[in-house]
Amino acid sequence: QVQLVESGGGLVQPGGSLRLSCAASGFTLDYYAIGWFRQAPGKEREGVSCISSSDGSTYYADSVKGRFTISRDNAKKTVDLQMNNLKPEDTAVYYCWGSGDIWGQGTQVTVSS
Repeated sequence: QVQLVESGGGLVQPGGSLRLSCAASGFTLDYYAIGWFRQAPGKEREGVSCISSSDGSTYYADSVKGRFTISRDNAKKTVDLQMNNLKPEDTAVYYCWGSGDIWGQGTQVTVSS
């Protein structure tokens, strides 16, 4: 069964950090670009970060540049999103996406004091 499963979400205070992980199963991760999207209440889903399958090149939305870092470990079949200096506006459900339109179920991130 082809699937992506996110973990690592939770409640954190502003300025804090979280590390999200996306675990792939049922397919060879090496051949797929993997991205992170997020959706806040009442807002459209937006792209946060992406990492290519070929050379590991990365993309970040302007709103997270310098604070978030995406990385992949093809051997472990995981893609992580390290999120530092979190802000209340980062609060959202975060989804892992694989090229070929594979989606995870999402993990909640709440940034609040």
